[in-house]
Amino acid sequence: MSTSHEIIVSKELSISEKQVHTTISLLDEGATVPFISRYRKELTGSLDEVQITAIRDRMQQLRDLDKRKEAVLKSIAEQGKLTPELEIQVKSAETMAALEDIYLPYKPKRKTRASAAREKGLQPLADLLLSQDKLDVESNAASYIDAEKGVASMEEALAGARDIIAEQIAEDAEVRAHARKTLLNKGQFVSRVVPGKEEAALKYKDYFEWSESLKDAPSHRVLAMRRGEKEELLYLDIDVAETDMVPGIEKLYIKGNNDASKQVSLALSDSYKRLLKPSMETEIRVLTRQKADEEAIKVFADNVRQLLLAAPLGQKRLLAIDPGFRTGCKTVVLDAQGNLLENTAIFPHNGAGGQAEAERIIKRLISSHDIEAIAIGNGTAGRETEDFIRKMNMPGATIVMVNESGASIYSASEVAREEFPDHDVTVRGAVSIGRRLMDPLAELVKIDPKSIGVGQYQHDVDQNKLQSALDDTVMSCVNSVGVELNTASKQILSYISGLGPALAQQIVNYRKENGPFSSRRELKKVPRLGDKAFEQAAGFLRIRNADHPLDASAVHPERYALVEQMAKDINVSIQDLMKDDQVRKRVDLKKYISDEVGLPTLNDIMAELAKPGLDPREKFEAFSFTEGVNKVSDLKIGMKLPGIVTNITNFGAFVDIGVHQDGLVHLSQLANHFVSDPHEVVKVQQQVTVTVTEVDEKRNRISLTMKTEEKTPRKQSEKRFDKRSDKRQDRAPETDMAAKLAALASKFK
Repeated sequence: MSTSHEIIVSKELSISEKQVHTTISLLDEGATVPFISRYRKELTGSLDEVQITAIRDRMQQLRDLDKRKEAVLKSIAEQGKLTPELEIQVKSAETMAALEDIYLPYKPKRKTRASAAREKGLQPLADLLLSQDKLDVESNAASYIDAEKGVASMEEALAGARDIIAEQIAEDAEVRAHARKTLLNKGQFVSRVVPGKEEAALKYKDYFEWSESLKDAPSHRVLAMRRGEKEELLYLDIDVAETDMVPGIEKLYIKGNNDASKQVSLALSDSYKRLLKPSMETEIRVLTRQKADEEAIKVFADNVRQLLLAAPLGQKRLLAIDPGFRTGCKTVVLDAQGNLLENTAIFPHNGAGGQAEAERIIKRLISSHDIEAIAIGNGTAGRETEDFIRKMNMPGATIVMVNESGASIYSASEVAREEFPDHDVTVRGAVSIGRRLMDPLAELVKIDPKSIGVGQYQHDVDQNKLQSALDDTVMSCVNSVGVELNTASKQILSYISGLGPALAQQIVNYRKENGPFSSRRELKKVPRLGDKAFEQAAGFLRIRNADHPLDASAVHPERYALVEQMAKDINVSIQDLMKDDQVRKRVDLKKYISDEVGLPTLNDIMAELAKPGLDPREKFEAFSFTEGVNKVSDLKIGMKLPGIVTNITNFGAFVDIGVHQDGLVHLSQLANHFVSDPHEVVKVQQQVTVTVTEVDEKRNRISLTMKTEEKTPRKQSEKRFDKRSDKRQDRAPETDMAAKLAALASKFK
């Protein structure tokens, strides 16, 4: 039977209650998202990782709401103010915002003007004024004059009563709901430069005098303005017209047109300016930041996924070079497994003598180690080093420029020191460059994802949420590819479903002491690796040349008996099933459907038997930049150049064209048609062709386009549509922002 929370999640995500209930049960039992998605399809109705993650996160929000309700009820009860009606209100609150609005009047707070007025005995006068009956306001107020209580005059009595009314209005749940809705729909960001800091704030020039509606502001502009404010270069306010806000509150509180009503009106005006507006603006700042954070984190996580799943070169003997001018180019030789064999330094940029010696060393290394590929870091001196290597004309070795973002972080890390205790940071950095060409995923998991050069404003967003999203992304990538148990580092093993850092280290220790694993079942001999961890992890671990042929595949050990039965029923071996498509066609899958195993799992098994352990990543394609275009000054308007997408943001994509400065393809320039999300058109590490449209050498900015010339004339209506689309793109539209913010407000913590 579904719980109330499961019913809510089911409706919000349009997923059946049964699917939600089963998924939550599996998660509560300790199952990971990748495991549930891959090996429990019958139970969840084949939900994918995105849906399972959404169920997990929304359920956590609802459980956090329950905990907060318990704390609120306890607090109000301790004050002796909890009534049956109030308890029902608290328990019925559907959102964190609604709950906090109910709790606000009872929330312990420092002394306020209203609390001081209550201590003076002015609550009855405030209640009398709020009734707005026809009465002699002055004479009633005069009756509260009491020197001992600190009420010296009729005016002081009325002022105190208005303070009580003002606080009551500002804490009224219905008033706050109205104010929240009005701000979200009609509020504006207003940004201006701090006087005297114009020069220091030049990078924020667009925001010196800027206003934009909350519902239309895209995340990258919100985060830019917030960063400018944090750096004390911009003033940033949230504003709304009083005429949009106050009339709705007056309808709730102004009931007549007499002297008492005038006092309430004065209190309402004071409440709005002094209490309600600042309070709601603070709340909306949190909401808009939370929304901007979520979008920026999503962009960052998508980019990291694409980078981690970039095509691997594979196991090749290679030369890796970390380029440099003054200090030379650190050069290392790696075997096909990524082990360091030799290291040296060359100085190809130190005149003819340096070039000759460098050429001699490179040729010796290539010959003696039978080098198949050369990886060159794309940092300082990268293009110059690439040109030098290419001019040596060595057709037997593939030359590849490698994005070295984060290599320096790795080289100084504890992981690198542990791997190469006898080598300095320059050697470690070169090794990292080479290994990330061989297998980007295996190498990049050793680096904090925030340091690998993708995303937007990643240091400005909620770091806990960012880390959680990135952990999910890395785990998803690692498990979708799978890892070789006998060669995997403890860093990549720690992301395997059910393991974590401690068990990953135990596996590495066991491997060192006992040699390579001969079967998946041997994992159970690893100290502290129990049945649950084995169940979660086994399917994502591969063992080449294992005792059991399925150990090299993604077929889970719990289904080995099923595959063995298939082979037995048609009188063949498992190896025959894996080698011959015609043999597999003889298997009648319907015979093997049971309460635990359905067609989704059976189809997965057959696909895996056809291509056991298949790497889902794309095949590697060699790439080279345009010769002779090495720096920004080499660029000319109209040049068509090959490039690699290095980063994607909400406003466009950055492309490396080999000049040590990425160019920007604005959202409006990604395609001939309207594009709302850059990820629909490009992905990180994609090879693209771009045209240079603008070069600003002073600011080191390059503008590019991926639009192509249209060969056939279009109808006038199509041209009008495109023009309209371009305008929308220039504004970086977020047409459904109001709805998104409203949805976010409903979950506000």
